[in-house]
Amino acid sequence: MADQTMIGSTGATWLPALARRSEAVVIPLAALVLGLGLFGLFLLTQGKSPVDFMAIVWKGAYGSAFSLQNTLSRAAPLLLAALCVALPARLGLVVIGGEGAIVLGGVATGALGPHLAAVPPIVALPLLGLIAMAVGGLWIGAAGALRFYRGVNETISSLLLAYIAIALMNHLVEGPFRDPASLNKPSTLPLVDALRVGNLPGMEVHWGLAFGLLACVASWVLIDKTTWGFAARIVGGNVRAAQVQGLPVGRLILGFTALAGGFAGLAGFFEVTAVFGSANASLASGYGYTGILIAFLARHNPLAIIPVALLLAGFDAASGLIQRRMDLPDATILVLQGFVFLVILISDTAYGRLKLFHPERWA
Repeated sequence: MADQTMIGSTGATWLPALARRSEAVVIPLAALVLGLGLFGLFLLTQGKSPVDFMAIVWKGAYGSAFSLQNTLSRAAPLLLAALCVALPARLGLVVIGGEGAIVLGGVATGALGPHLAAVPPIVALPLLGLIAMAVGGLWIGAAGALRFYRGVNETISSLLLAYIAIALMNHLVEGPFRDPASLNKPSTLPLVDALRVGNLPGMEVHWGLAFGLLACVASWVLIDKTTWGFAARIVGGNVRAAQVQGLPVGRLILGFTALAGGFAGLAGFFEVTAVFGSANASLASGYGYTGILIAFLARHNPLAIIPVALLLAGFDAASGLIQRRMDLPDATILVLQGFVFLVILISDTAYGRLKLFHPERWA
């Protein structure tokens, strides 16, 4: 009898906690599988095999050292772009304009970099990175300020700011900051070799990946282990209750949106210093929009962003091979992302409604 009581007590201790925590893992995974299934049906309507598609994705994304390193390189900006969505989401804000911060962070790096050619790289590179973060932080922080001070919806304002940023980039790159030697593709003056960010030791992957991983870990610590993160979660749960308790709601909104934009601006810095060597129209490559899907699929958990970003980066890395092998347009990956994102949004209605994940069922 004592043994049965002890077993029941143990089960009541860990089973409810496991049920509560597994909901945030099982539902997004199920949504991802369902989204892939719907995309498979779409491929069948085009006369293509979903099995062949997944085999090509594996080969093009993870099947060799070259493809894996290509995937890791593409994951670097995605990690930072996803944080631009995940951090404000902890305060209940839906910021989807990270693409603008990436673009302007890259433009700032490309415009100022040539003027720092004589400065030692150990000083110039951190300075350029901080400037890119400041530009991105101001841009996304503006959406947070509009939300707090004027009540403007941050989803709309951040998206419109992204379009403005892309238009501003085109104007600056094709006008005041244009390199006269860039004829076919307008760009800023190229960076000197000393200001180009190299690769991680033993890998063909630039240092942006390491900074992206570090940013995810640091963001998790900020959210889950600090009083600022605790206050942000309270604001996200009930902003009026947070105000009654005297929490600095305005400073939290401005601080988290600015930090989120700073991470996106840092992604633009690495795109210029490690990938392109100058600022050009390729900065608007859609990383900011893919980051939205990653953040939602990861439930805005900075640590969960890491595996999800690696998965989505793999699809992106294999897109060229899919186009050649299966005779599909390059936008096929965007269709896949659309299916997954749609199912992810629908799956939000399942949280708290499935009895399987109710702690009292397992108590």
